[in-house]
Amino acid sequence: MSASTADHTKFEELEGPFETGQEVTEACLSCHTEAAAQLMQTPHWTWEYEDPVKGEPLGKKTMLNAFCIGHQSNEAFCAACHAGYGWEDDSFDFTAERNVDCLVCHSAEDYVKPFGLAGHPAYERTEYPPDSGNFYEPTDLVAAARSVGVSSREACGSCHFYGGGGDGVKHGDLDSSLVDPSEALDVHMASDGLNFSCAECHETRDHKVPGSRLSMTASDAHGPIMRGRKDDRNPASCQACHGEQPHDGDLLHSERLNHHAHTLACQTCHIPTFARGGVPTRMAWDWSQATQLDADGNPFKLKNDQGHLTYDSRKGRFEPQENVVPDYQWFDGSVDYIQPDATVTPGETFYVNRFRGTPGSADARIWPVKNFSGRQPYDTENGNLVVMQVGIPNDTSLWFNFDFAKAIQAGMAATDRPFSGQFDFVDTRMTWPITHMVAPAEDALACADCHRPSGRLDEVPGIWLPGRDSNPWVDRIGFGLAGLMLLGSAAHAGTRLITRKRRKGATHD
Repeated sequence: MSASTADHTKFEELEGPFETGQEVTEACLSCHTEAAAQLMQTPHWTWEYEDPVKGEPLGKKTMLNAFCIGHQSNEAFCAACHAGYGWEDDSFDFTAERNVDCLVCHSAEDYVKPFGLAGHPAYERTEYPPDSGNFYEPTDLVAAARSVGVSSREACGSCHFYGGGGDGVKHGDLDSSLVDPSEALDVHMASDGLNFSCAECHETRDHKVPGSRLSMTASDAHGPIMRGRKDDRNPASCQACHGEQPHDGDLLHSERLNHHAHTLACQTCHIPTFARGGVPTRMAWDWSQATQLDADGNPFKLKNDQGHLTYDSRKGRFEPQENVVPDYQWFDGSVDYIQPDATVTPGETFYVNRFRGTPGSADARIWPVKNFSGRQPYDTENGNLVVMQVGIPNDTSLWFNFDFAKAIQAGMAATDRPFSGQFDFVDTRMTWPITHMVAPAEDALACADCHRPSGRLDEVPGIWLPGRDSNPWVDRIGFGLAGLMLLGSAAHAGTRLITRKRRKGATHD
């Protein structure tokens, strides 16, 4: 991506002083007059999205997940990853342009929005949570404003690498190792290689960033998109750059690989494992184990031999993993997300989302995914998942009172949904697409990784795999034909040998 043509250190409007982030935004808007209005039309601002298939509301505002469950009643905490200032409760003004945070995406300084400050940076030395001994130093707003430019991996990653409560926790293919990755970790973002920023693939127009997991392109049987030309296709797909026939070289081999692209997503072969940059991802989270205290009545944490967190009194028990082999399934780009009023069946796994995709369908491909296992609370009387208040320092927040009932009551009140007071825990499952951490070509999967008994695609329906999809009669016929071919070849060879000897004998006579 080309550098900015403006040196913001020379702008008088950015000389400050600034007391708040909103004052910086007002200075930005004096030149970039339409920027805030554009951003305010996007999910980065609204945290809302409409399911293009069902028309149901999606987005962080309403959706539940299997990690921290929901942001309702936790807005001041979760707004650390909102592109705005001041979202503390339902009184936040989504129409005020000065509330847009320009710096979170465009500052090159060490610009931090701490959890709990409703999307603001620290304007003075701030202890959070109160009485914790953890202090945030004041942000130099002038330096942050004068450093602005195009977005970077660090800026995007300040939120997207840390979703779900920590580095690498949620996605598995997004974590802080991608700030400065090697080519072995990601061929596109390698600092000593192509050095792509996120926006190189997620090509943004009018502040609309394509490629959200809520609106994915699972198959794209077209040629590359000409950069700069307006097109309705998603520029963040592999085919947008590489086309539908990306393999070249030996004609027979490349043709076979290109034929595979009609069935497999590019990511299936080219991302052999995820969470392989030294940062583990969380594969399971059991909330039912939370609230345990030590002998002195204090919360505690446990780590495994690798130093990775496996237990936290505030959150429960975790299963961190590195170098994870993905699961695989058919995916056509559309996803069923549960709505908050969906019914829980006790004793059965509750699927927070399900990827759609008919085996063999022209619009579906076999994709690598992360299947995350959760165990989270639900209302046993009303029969649905609940939201908890967890991160706000008060008597109704789980991380401060260790009382599930109070935390659920506060969370449900914020969603205007009833809570019976009775709760238990249910196993949940949530699926995430794997599409980053693309390995070099020499590290892509080999034929035998899939085409062998118990190979990677062994559980995927709608495909034929040797060793798995055998039929005794077909095998007998096949082996019989092979045997006859061998006998025929042997007979032919024997005949030629006898004939040759006779010819030699005739010559000697």
